[in-house]
Amino acid sequence: MGDFNALLNTISDLVIGAAGQPWVYAVVVIGCIIDGFFPPFPSESIVVGLAALVLTPGGPNLWLLMIAAALGAFLGDNLAYVIGRRVGITRYRWMRRPVMQRAFGRVARGLDQRAVPLLLVARFIPIGRVAVNLTAGATRYSWKSFMPISALSATMWASYSLGIGAVAGVWFKENQLLGVVVSVVIAALLGLVVDRVCKLIQSRKQVNPESATATAEGSLGATDVDPVLVGAPLR
Repeated sequence: MGDFNALLNTISDLVIGAAGQPWVYAVVVIGCIIDGFFPPFPSESIVVGLAALVLTPGGPNLWLLMIAAALGAFLGDNLAYVIGRRVGITRYRWMRRPVMQRAFGRVARGLDQRAVPLLLVARFIPIGRVAVNLTAGATRYSWKSFMPISALSATMWASYSLGIGAVAGVWFKENQLLGVVVSVVIAALLGLVVDRVCKLIQSRKQVNPESATATAEGSLGATDVDPVLVGAPLR
């Protein structure tokens, strides 16, 4: 696992090191697509790191980077939706683990109650967005509704990532490497804060007896899976 993480970090460093090359934008699109269904891929690090260099000589173009990041995020999220629609969320062993099935069950209920904020917030949580988008597809949440929401969330995520990188780049313009490092750290910390807030909100809802009862009745275990989550043909 350590070797794999080292490989991903090396890829990120290579892309950032080639910030002025025209092919970097294609790599950003591909990286964000992969990250849509494979969270370990460091798309945030790549986007934020490149954004920290936009004001340096030979650095990437801000608007092209913005378009590439938003497009890749949008395509990645929709690919995860299609995977959930085609494959479902019970086919693979890791999907059938009790903790994953409970998570999928909570997401399914969330999509029924508050789909828009759930889809928007999930984009900022690497593992969370994959679970939400897979479940949206598996539960046959309307693709016509999913696409514009995912387009908005992808644009928001790209703006957020570029904003962090650009600000850090200005603060540390005399030390480009430090600017890249700081911007990536800030992005990671904000991601952790969003994740923590979501968990805190969820825990407070479970304290409420009515909410806890609904959760207990609706939780999906490894052997208690709603048939709608198995997957259905894409329409």
